[in-house]
Amino acid sequence: MKLALKIFPVLFLVALLGAASGARAQGVKTETVHFTAGKETINGFLATPEKPGRYPGLLVIHEWWGLNDWVKEQTQKLAGEGFVALAVDMFHGGVATNAEDAKELARALPNDVALADVGGAFDYLAARNDVDHDHIGAIGWSMGGGLALQLAIHQQRLAACVVNYGPLPTDPNEIGLIFTWMLGNFGANDRGVSPADVHSFESTMTRLGRRLDVKIYDGAGHGFENPASAGYNAEAAADAWARTIAFLNKRLR
Repeated sequence: MKLALKIFPVLFLVALLGAASGARAQGVKTETVHFTAGKETINGFLATPEKPGRYPGLLVIHEWWGLNDWVKEQTQKLAGEGFVALAVDMFHGGVATNAEDAKELARALPNDVALADVGGAFDYLAARNDVDHDHIGAIGWSMGGGLALQLAIHQQRLAACVVNYGPLPTDPNEIGLIFTWMLGNFGANDRGVSPADVHSFESTMTRLGRRLDVKIYDGAGHGFENPASAGYNAEAAADAWARTIAFLNKRLR
């Protein structure tokens, strides 16, 4: 009997957490949407809170793997936190499962086209009735992190930007155009975006009086937030997610 009494509170807590998780999943709607960027029609995966209202908007930009299931999961999680989240299909349907194909997809996307696509996505969010157009942010991973940062350089209405191990600009003239709040999550073992690169960017941002909160995770490599990545680090990923949600709640509400 004593054993049963000890187990019951644990089982009750597990059931309670499961119910809460299910409630959150039920509170999110998803659909495929279309918007224009110049003369092109772009697809996006949209996740919105089920409850009617006006919410902060979030532009979600994928890695060089494309708009895969993991990115869609992150988009739905963000909607569950109370954001209208739009994941942009930067590769127009292309999704890679190996590095060689991912590299080819990324190479086939000119930077000016990519910037036009994310700009069109921003305009789409800003025009929605369920989005507070004064509070739209961007988040990206790897290639997408770099594009989120480029959007911050070219779109002065962007209210917040989260860069997860994305390539960083080195030109002070470009960095000087970043006026939004920025959060950065990077891995100490990343050979593509090294700690030295991060420190250099942080130093320039600080010298220019820009607003940046950056963290470099020991034992984490490139792609450390994605379980499919060789550099995945579960502890660092959980902390980066918590930092991201806290930052977005503070800067977009």
